[in-house]
Amino acid sequence: MIVFHYNRTFEGLMCAVFDSFELKIVPDRLLSIGTIEPMFTEISHTVTIDKAHSKRVWDGLGKRLDRQARNMIVYVWLSELEGCDELLFRFIRTIFSTTKRIEFDFGDADVLEVHSIARKVAHEAQYLKQFVRFQKAADDIFFAPVRPIYNALPLALDHFVDRFADQQWVIYDLGRKYGYYYDLHETKEITFSAGTGEGENKHFIDGKLDEALMERDEKLFQDLWKGYFKAITIKERINPRLHRKNMPTRFWREITEKQ
Repeated sequence: MIVFHYNRTFEGLMCAVFDSFELKIVPDRLLSIGTIEPMFTEISHTVTIDKAHSKRVWDGLGKRLDRQARNMIVYVWLSELEGCDELLFRFIRTIFSTTKRIEFDFGDADVLEVHSIARKVAHEAQYLKQFVRFQKAADDIFFAPVRPIYNALPLALDHFVDRFADQQWVIYDLGRKYGYYYDLHETKEITFSAGTGEGENKHFIDGKLDEALMERDEKLFQDLWKGYFKAITIKERINPRLHRKNMPTRFWREITEKQ
């Protein structure tokens, strides 16, 4: 068995692909650095991060794939699913190992899986665009807590920058404990300090900004919005199954009109 150890980053994965071709060996497993190797491991190689190598692989993919197909690789990585790195490794090696366009060869199990996972992550990013609800804090910054299944927040950022370019906002992934702050000029990745009591839970209570931190009229606006939502509801046309399909219940905790 051949094992590659790498640092579990996207850049590290690109370097693992480079090393595989450079050394002319194909690993059976990709493991984190420090992970105990399986029995009967014959070759063990630790991938060294080299930005030039990573860029060479990524640029090479750009020459062999169109933009949409190359983006699928990023989407699958952001899925964070177990084994997605080994799936991408095989997919990328196949792309470089043939002159044929294989990204739409659905007879290949890896190609089919890449498309399937990428589609799910893209849908999750779309859900974020639809269901994020901002709450205004006393310092005029708008907050929105989210809990996406996949790490899709980076894919939705451009939408929020375009849509809310005239206001400062924070969108925070509670599950992954990071978010983005937009300061009217650029977005910056942020994390809440672990030294603030209960961390992000101190700022967000059950998907809502703590009322002590809200802007004076925010609670009033939320109540008005919930009243409007209730007023336009036609009871005779309520379809709970369709409603849950179009607005999955896992988002209700952060949606003002469902609280």
